[in-house]
Amino acid sequence: MSIIKKKLFLFSSIDSIPGVGKKITAYLKKKKIEKVNDLLWDLPYSLTDRSESTTLDKLEVGKIFTIKIKVVKYNFPRIRNLPNKILCKDNFGEIDLIFFNSREGYIKAILPLNEWVVVSGKVNYFRKRYQITNPSYITKLEKIDDVQTLIPKYSLTEGLNEKTYRNIVQKVIKEIPNVEEWHEDKFIEKMKFFSWNDSVEKLHNPNSEKDLNSSFLKRIAYDEIFANLLFLSKNRNKIRKVKKNIKKFKGIYSAKLIQSLPYELTAGQIRIVDEINTDLKSHLRMFRILQGDVGSGKTIVAALAGMSSIESGYQCGLMAPTAILAEQHYKILSELINQSGLKIKIELLTGKTDIKKRKKILNDLKKKKINFLIGTHALFQKTILFNKLGLIIIDEQHKFGVKQRIKFAEKGGTNCDVLLMSATPIPRTMMMSLYGDMDTSRLEEKPAHRQKILTLSKPKNKINELWPFIKKKITNDEQVFWVCPLIEDSKKLDFSSTISTFQLLNKKFPKKVGFIHGALDQNEKEKVLKKFLNNEISILVSTTVIEVGVDFPNATVIIVENSNKFGLAQLHQLRGRIGRGNKSGTCILLFKNQLSQNAKKRIQILKSSDDGFYIAEEDMKLRGYGDIIGFKQSGIKLFKIADPVHHNDLFRLAEENISQLNIEELNNSKYEFLLKLFDKVDLIDDERVSS
Repeated sequence: MSIIKKKLFLFSSIDSIPGVGKKITAYLKKKKIEKVNDLLWDLPYSLTDRSESTTLDKLEVGKIFTIKIKVVKYNFPRIRNLPNKILCKDNFGEIDLIFFNSREGYIKAILPLNEWVVVSGKVNYFRKRYQITNPSYITKLEKIDDVQTLIPKYSLTEGLNEKTYRNIVQKVIKEIPNVEEWHEDKFIEKMKFFSWNDSVEKLHNPNSEKDLNSSFLKRIAYDEIFANLLFLSKNRNKIRKVKKNIKKFKGIYSAKLIQSLPYELTAGQIRIVDEINTDLKSHLRMFRILQGDVGSGKTIVAALAGMSSIESGYQCGLMAPTAILAEQHYKILSELINQSGLKIKIELLTGKTDIKKRKKILNDLKKKKINFLIGTHALFQKTILFNKLGLIIIDEQHKFGVKQRIKFAEKGGTNCDVLLMSATPIPRTMMMSLYGDMDTSRLEEKPAHRQKILTLSKPKNKINELWPFIKKKITNDEQVFWVCPLIEDSKKLDFSSTISTFQLLNKKFPKKVGFIHGALDQNEKEKVLKKFLNNEISILVSTTVIEVGVDFPNATVIIVENSNKFGLAQLHQLRGRIGRGNKSGTCILLFKNQLSQNAKKRIQILKSSDDGFYIAEEDMKLRGYGDIIGFKQSGIKLFKIADPVHHNDLFRLAEENISQLNIEELNNSKYEFLLKLFDKVDLIDDERVSS
């Protein structure tokens, strides 16, 4: 097979591998293996040592041995469901081979009577006899070297056995083309990397356990990180090719808005406003992500960006993920604009906007009578036409991928800048992977007016101690969040539910309690949230749907049940829902039973720090990167091999190396095979975003 054919083979369907039919293809797809190259990244997690060979008088129970034995007698019972038993021996003893669900013909073919064979498997002892149940390997004497070795162990799915799967992998390994190196020789030498071909081969045919987590793995992990960041850099380059008209403004609108604020901006807010203004005045379109911890003041920074764009003669659009959050943005910004005395027309457009009002908004938008439009996803419908859109602000949209970000910008043409906001504290390595095509602004310090939150932990069996505390709070017109992990009680999981907790609290505080959960449709959720926002109810029992977005100024207490079951970053997000008014907040973490050392550590980190970025880093170290921004729940996995925790140094190295490449080098064809190997298309597909 030529190199070109071998390359094409790697990216073909899994059923193109010889011997892989419909049945095995279906099993492989259960493992998310659909293309041939997917097998390369499904690495063995450990090794089975079948190298130890011995005679039957020296066997040890519970150990794996490879033995030479002679088949002496068949015992095929006529009673259904009883196993087949094959008596074997050598010159020193006897052993039984036990087979469940195996046909007589098959057994006779692999274990011919009176012949010597090689058998490998785990030794057991039953009724004073050694036995091996369903041996892993049975072969001829001359093939003992193929068995008596270290065998890679893979995570398997039902229907696939170790031998079958390994044979499939080895067929692919044999067809891997000798690829041209895409890294400089000096770099390879400096890093003491092996070639890509050798690294892949050794990871699937290791000589020891050390090879599974060695320089071979490091080489492939670096390639994946490099491919990921290269893909994002190429997209950044595409964006930068399109020139826009500079936005001309003196900062008068921003200054008036700042003067109307009841507090002073932090140094971080001032710095980021300057960064954004520099972008707006540039010929290069702004693609910037504003990352800020809960309560860091991102909204006012975004508003000031909007003022600069509007002052320069453009319109501004702000998109929020829910109608209630869009309404809150509209209320806050309307009040600020009115107080500032600025003659700026601001409007709100959501799915709830009535037809008459909607028609007027659309008409005014076309005529440029509206300067600032706030809304939900509806803003990006084809029917909504801006007159001169210059800035798009997208709130809480970290799940959008590269393609979606480009589409947003296209709404306003080449002169439209894009500002994304995220309240999820994402560790640096993850930020690089998600937003490497964008400039990043990180807002870390809290405004001086932001209230402190006291974090406490309490065992569930002392819940009665909370009732006087809650009663006092709601009597003082303060509000309480009570967060539970599940909707319904589960016999299998030791979790509380919103329903049972709601019933308990409703008995204690009649007519003061409401509840929401993920199964409610958006309209129902927002009805309950509005009641809470308007102080019609004092206690809101909820799942984690309240962790992002809306400010509830009267909410001063949050109680989290089974807090040890939540990740640190999630708990921090939940905690950020309180203390947003003029009163300090209290976060109470309830837990059941004895806490593990890991759970104790997590709770202690949360109690000792309110720095969301530090907490996210620690969370990633403890739980892995998948849960940080909800990737496990959405089924998204950014990396097949690399790990942002363990390969943090490789991320920095790849970033540095790519930054040194020029445009011609970025687009060099030598990287095409690398990008294809790691499926570097958009990070998050369109369907998942729109669902």
